[in-house]
Amino acid sequence: MQTEESAEKRRPASEPPDQMAFLSRLAGGLAHEIKNPLSTMSINLALLEEEWGRSRDPRRGEPTARETRCLKRLQTLQGEVRRLENIVEDFLRYARGGVINRSPCDLPGLVRGVLEFTATEDEQLEIRHHLGLPSSLPLVMLDAGMFRQALMNLVVNARQAMPSGGELIVRIKRRGNFAELTLTDTGVGMSEEDLERCFDIYWSTKRDGSGLGLATVRRIIEEHDGTIAVVSERGRGTSFSIVLPLVVEITHGTGGEAEEEEEG
Repeated sequence: MQTEESAEKRRPASEPPDQMAFLSRLAGGLAHEIKNPLSTMSINLALLEEEWGRSRDPRRGEPTARETRCLKRLQTLQGEVRRLENIVEDFLRYARGGVINRSPCDLPGLVRGVLEFTATEDEQLEIRHHLGLPSSLPLVMLDAGMFRQALMNLVVNARQAMPSGGELIVRIKRRGNFAELTLTDTGVGMSEEDLERCFDIYWSTKRDGSGLGLATVRRIIEEHDGTIAVVSERGRGTSFSIVLPLVVEITHGTGGEAEEEEEG
């Protein structure tokens, strides 16, 4: 939530394009090389678990303490391999940045679609959606798939920040020739250090986090000629603000800039 004490994270200077392209190719190749043996490990661990189940004689009753420990270690290894696979996938998504296919897009419609997709799971966690979306807004040049990925990441982050339920407030407003999309949660908020570093590569406060989620979000937004900022207060929540240029010559819908207030 915004307060006088809240800090704000602005986009930093970008790396030179040639250097970024080289690093992306190098990182992508390395990630693929890591992904192959991880897949082999995952398959063989699954086969080991299957063999363990087949080799046990059901007439022996409950597994022994030693058997239980072995199975638990096997399942721990499977969990760690899945975690590494997720990290590699996040890394590949980050490394593939720079190639986007933009076309005129209805931003409120895209946002509404993402929130409808996440509504069922959020309702189960007692997270309520409050939407303020304009009934008329000029289109935005977006790679819909990539932007949806960025938006999903922010929505999931908000969900994880509200383990006991809360409010997710999503609004879009026109600011001249720009659209401002804000996502505000009533979750745990961030410390000053987390706020300063939340967009940094490999910075994460989550045990299973890759530290690439918000870095990928920022990269996607910047590739759309936009900016992203965040304000947060510990114990009160976090608000992300995305600003994107409008295609002012093309208007979606009719009428003024009235917002549709929706409850989710």
